[in-house]
Amino acid sequence: MDIEQCLRRLRPIVVATLLLTPLWSGVAMAHETLGLEAPKPAIALTPPMGWNSWNKFACNIDEAKIRGVADAMAASGMKDAGYQYVVIDDCWQKDRTADGTIQADPERFPSGIKALADYVHSKGLKFGLYSDIGAKTCGGRPGSRGYEFQDARTWASWGVDYVKVDWCYTGSSEANSSYTIMAKALRASGRDIVFSICEWGDNKPEEWAAPLGHLWRTTGDIRDSWDKDEGYSHSFLWILDHNADLWVNSGPNHWNDPDMLEVGNGGMTDVEYRSHFSLWAMLAAPLIAGNDLSNMDKATLDILTNKDVIAIDQDKLGQQARRMAQSGDTEVWVRPLAGGDRAVVLFNRGAEAKTISVDWDALQWAPGIKASVRDLWSKAVKKSIKGSYSAEVAPHGVVMVRISPTV
Repeated sequence: MDIEQCLRRLRPIVVATLLLTPLWSGVAMAHETLGLEAPKPAIALTPPMGWNSWNKFACNIDEAKIRGVADAMAASGMKDAGYQYVVIDDCWQKDRTADGTIQADPERFPSGIKALADYVHSKGLKFGLYSDIGAKTCGGRPGSRGYEFQDARTWASWGVDYVKVDWCYTGSSEANSSYTIMAKALRASGRDIVFSICEWGDNKPEEWAAPLGHLWRTTGDIRDSWDKDEGYSHSFLWILDHNADLWVNSGPNHWNDPDMLEVGNGGMTDVEYRSHFSLWAMLAAPLIAGNDLSNMDKATLDILTNKDVIAIDQDKLGQQARRMAQSGDTEVWVRPLAGGDRAVVLFNRGAEAKTISVDWDALQWAPGIKASVRDLWSKAVKKSIKGSYSAEVAPHGVVMVRISPTV
């Protein structure tokens, strides 16, 4: 295990020991007390889509890898499917100059960050970076504590479009006020930058983060596993369950973030990855791929570029799905869509195939309404369905449908 992974798994102990200041609560209070001079830019009216380096590469990153990812995103069909942000996570930083300007690692990024951002932009994509609200990043690189405004101006001068800000080495800092400083700095930078708050859900960000950021992490890190948790990293099922009741807090320009996708990283089956991708779309989650885009098989690409599923994630109503029914290993998730359609996921957690049904009352429809049902994975369409819909669902699988009322 490398030092970066160790540090990430020790974070809860550090935070529990050091965070002593009481929380501010309530979005209304946040609006009244934050004193943000400029409004949050409306640049994430649907959940951001892109790629982040951490899940696959951790600290093993360099300029060539990022350029390769940008090339692959543009050429593979992912850009056409809606992915646009190429985000470098931890370990790109090296040190600061005498005047405090943050510097990239010259061995890993010899051309500099601005040149790399320009390359990403030349592909018709957008560019993102990582920092930390504390004195150091989780990997021990320079954080932004005390340099928020200077860093934001530097990022803007480099052409950064998205910044993810972590929560390591924060001492006794209070999350709301710490991220408020960064929000002010970004808004004063002269560039519209998507602000991804990554404090792991420890301080109830759903109560205060909406006026500050465009998305906020709701849990600790995801790991590439169906149901096995380890330390600070959590399985797909654990994170799904911890997001089920947060639907009221999410919406256009302020999204719950259940962490990045693990699709294609090898720890789950393709059936499980389809479930992962489908349910992230139902959660209106940012779809941030975490695999090696320059070396992925057709099954992975097909999952990541399913335009019908992506359309659910990107629906302009922006309403997160609710888990409307749960019985043993079977679940029904429902998401209202703009125009009156419903997205439904019939989800089977178990080890045997199950028949799962959704009744129209879960859709808030009268039982006599007729509807067309389109399966978003098989593409099969059934018409004039009335009252309920049933399907057999594979073990660990989903049936994801879009249900449209018909006259």
